[in-house]
Amino acid sequence: MQVGDTFVFERTFTLEDVSLFAQVSGDQGIHHMQPDERGRVMAQGLLTATLPTKIGGDLNYIARNLNFEFLRPVFTGDTIRCEVTITEYEQAGEYMKMSSTCVCRNQHGKEVLICTTHGIIREPRQ
Repeated sequence: MQVGDTFVFERTFTLEDVSLFAQVSGDQGIHHMQPDERGRVMAQGLLTATLPTKIGGDLNYIARNLNFEFLRPVFTGDTIRCEVTITEYEQAGEYMKMSSTCVCRNQHGKEVLICTTHGIIREPRQ
């Protein structure tokens, strides 16, 4: 891996995703439980944030700092594409120090979430 590498993950959020996350997180705000006039429910912000964390898991990345900015709501049926780009990758003792930026966009190309992260990788992916 090196600075500038970009990793992508995409998923479409379902009502089951939102319901399961509500059970696990306890975030059962009415907007996550009752459909709007178009039959959608709003996904929890931290459910949307699982996209960059999934990529982090793929890289064996241990995040020490995560900074999320939620720009637009995500609803059931929305397909979100997450792009994580490495902005720092250097040896720091026995670990690799890594920082990244991410942007998540909906199926209309609108940004819904941006973030920065800082952390380490103990064992780079193979």
